[in-house]
Amino acid sequence: MTGFGRAAVSDDNHSITVELKTVNNRFLDINMRLPSELQPLEPTVKKLISGRLARGRVEVNLQYDRNDAVELEINRPLIAGFLAAMQEMQTEFSLSGEPDINVIARLPNVVNTKKQEPTSEFLNAIEQVFTAALDDLESMRSMEGAMLGDELSSRIIEIESRIPAIERESAKVADEYSARLTKRVAELLARTDSQLDIDQGRIAQEVAFLADRADISEEITRLRGHIEHFRSIVMDERDVGKRLDFLTQEFNREANTIASKTNNMIVKENALAIKSEIEKIREQVQNIE
Repeated sequence: MTGFGRAAVSDDNHSITVELKTVNNRFLDINMRLPSELQPLEPTVKKLISGRLARGRVEVNLQYDRNDAVELEINRPLIAGFLAAMQEMQTEFSLSGEPDINVIARLPNVVNTKKQEPTSEFLNAIEQVFTAALDDLESMRSMEGAMLGDELSSRIIEIESRIPAIERESAKVADEYSARLTKRVAELLARTDSQLDIDQGRIAQEVAFLADRADISEEITRLRGHIEHFRSIVMDERDVGKRLDFLTQEFNREANTIASKTNNMIVKENALAIKSEIEKIREQVQNIE
């Protein structure tokens, strides 16, 4: 699900601003852009986010400004190596002059910010700002979730509306098989000029066998059960998307079986319409938390 959340905290020592952006993804994918001195906090931040979100690609942007004095440290090995190289150049090429401090100061990474372990106050501030940003993000995602819920409900209503027509037509299956089989036998006998009587008992047995194979009452019952289960899951708070994703597979299985068991065009048309709605549902539930 898409969303955006932002929060900021500041005190006498630091200012922290966090922005969270999410887009649809079947799994949780966290991408972070932290200042180099805050890289050790990445596991902590990911734990905070994964504790609140289960799906989506999350873009994390953290801006951090220190309000207190920054402690710097010189890169002694770098300077020592540079001076040794300069002295070697003087000796080897008989050069004169002394290294200038301005030249040394312009060397890359010759002066770095002193690494400090984050204080408990700073860690509390990080947790506070991410909690606030996640609250803001979830508020926006909740509005989108409500719209998705309405759309899914309309899809389920459409599926449910197709079932009565399937039930009515399925009740005619035995009569249709009987009429087709009797007609077929009569046509075959007419071609051979045979005077044999049609064994109505045998035809009844064949019709019963074919009707049993084409019976879709169990599939219809399961389909109705999946609809009720779907509605109950939508009302839950956690892991809704993953469970609905699995349930759409069950919907699809029942619709496929219904369409394959009978040649009745009305049943097939309604089963295909159900499959179309299921596909639209499947595309949406993969984005739900």
